[in-house]
Formats: sequence, C-alpha cells, structure tokens
Amino acid sequence: MTTGLRTAATIALATAALSLLGGATRPRAAAAKPAAAAQGVPAGAASENWNAVITRTDHDSYVLGNPKAKVKLVAFISYTCTHCAAFEAESEGPLRLSFIAGGQGSLEVRNFVRDGVDLTVAMLTHCGPPSKFFLNHSAFLGSQSSWIEPALAPSPMQKQRWYSGALAQRLRYIASDFHFYEIMETRGYARAEVTRCLADSALAKRLADGTDKAQKDYAIQGTPSFLIDNVLLSGTYSWDVLRPQIEARVN
Repeated sequence: MTTGLRTAATIALATAALSLLGGATRPRAAAAKPAAAAQGVPAGAASENWNAVITRTDHDSYVLGNPKAKVKLVAFISYTCTHCAAFEAESEGPLRLSFIAGGQGSLEVRNFVRDGVDLTVAMLTHCGPPSKFFLNHSAFLGSQSSWIEPALAPSPMQKQRWYSGALAQRLRYIASDFHFYEIMETRGYARAEVTRCLADSALAKRLADGTDKAQKDYAIQGTPSFLIDNVLLSGTYSWDVLRPQIEARVN
C-alpha cells in the first residue's frame, strides 16, 4: 500500500493516539441515542432527490440518500489520509448523480480516527445539524492539501500542545495550528460555536470507540475502506476499484 493509505501498521497506532481520550477506546454499550429522522421525507417518494436526505445513525455516522436503498455503501474515512481526499474528489459527483439521486443507493460515512488531527476534523464535521455534515466533510477533504502541512513536520512545541493537557484544550490548539477556525468561519460558524463543538468530550469518546469497534468487527486494513450491505470489500481503497462493484449490485 502506498503513502497516504492508512495501512494496518499505521492503524495500529490509533489506539495509542487515542490516549487523547484518557485511554478509553472500548466500544460503547449497545444502547445508543435514537437516529434522526430522514429530514421528514417519505422513503417511497418516486420523484424524490435523495441527495437532499441526510440521516444521523445511532453510531454517530451520517447516511446520504434513501435509508431503504437497495445498495448500502459505507465508507470509513480518515481526514489526514490523502487517498481519502482523492476518493472524495473522484467519487462525489458520480455517487450523487448515478447512485444516490434516484434512491437505489445510499452512502454512509463513518469516521476512522487515527490521531488528534483526525479527531479534531471529525469533531468539526459533526458541528451543527445533520444537514451540514456532508458539506463540512467535503470541505475538509477538498482542502486537505492546504491545511495538512503542520502534521507532516510538527515542531516540539506543537507536539506538546497537541498531546498534553485537557482534551478540549488540545483540540483547540490543533484547530488553531491548522487554521481550522478560519475554515469553519468561512462556512458560517462563529468562533465560539467551533470551540463549543470541540468541547464535546462525549462525542470524542464515541468517535474513538467507533474506530476501535470498526477494527474489531471488520479488521480494517486501510482507509478509505468500504462495506456494501455490511460486508467489507477486500482490497478496495479507490474509486476505480469500488465503482464496478457498486455498478454490479445496482444493475
């Protein structure tokens, strides 16, 4: 696997990196908050544009499209993974136009949190109502090349800021060092709102638990990784490889 693809070796670092959360990386109990309604749109509406329907699941992921779609695609995404950014750029248009819009397919994005930077971005994509998630998600992946540089060669002071102290404080430092506050402000968020979202320690723990559970349930080997109808697609890390597998199931 090439640079930018999260391999099993680098994913093994996730548990250590998630000591950001005080070492709690076990899956949460089965009881979960109820899923949000799919924007009040009836599932059988023949003329519905399913790109407008976003559902928050009971494990803090988001589904774009018909919740009762014939083919359900799940993508595990790490925001510091360059292959994830490439997948987003190549797949967003075709997925929305040919797979999601007509209701035959849906896309669920699950955060796969590798480190503190991933966690910070994931927290920010969740900031606000469900209707904002995919816009935030696309914005961060689409601009990844412009903000990723501090992660490539952090200074000793930055490492100290990112990995010591209270979790909310660490996430604020990361958001500041990577100019995430400015990115969110261009998306209509006030600085106080961004800070409030970064202080959601319960969400941070759930995202970490979700990553841990994905490793255990599916033995994820890299990101992006994909499920179709809850089955992991082996050796599938790019749109070129994924696309024919989707088409075979839709047709």
